Amino acid sequence: QVQLVESGGGLVQPGGSLRLSCAASGSIFSISALGWYREAPGKQREWVAGINSAGGTTYVDSVKGRFTISRDNAKNTVYLQMNSLKPEDTAVYYCTLTRVGIRHWGQGTQVTVSS
Repeated sequence: QVQLVESGGGLVQPGGSLRLSCAASGSIFSISALGWYREAPGKQREWVAGINSAGGTTYVDSVKGRFTISRDNAKNTVYLQMNSLKPEDTAVYYCTLTRVGIRHWGQGTQVTVSS
């Protein structure tokens, strides 16, 4: 059973930074694809960033150049460094772990960007 626990969310002013962390249980972390999604009030959940087992990364256009996804396989943890935050980045952020076609979800962490 895979469990994912996010942390690092909070309230930040526009232009500020936050780093989200997601700790995973289980032994399949290093061979799994990892990702971050977000869901803003009244909007559909959207994919934000992904990192594969080889370290290759992809991003949605709206966060390119501002967000960085990374992984530490020794700590079974995936990170999302978010810089130059905007009010439209306000959402609940979820981490995911995908292996053999099964996607596991964390419980989410709230990020609010507001002055």
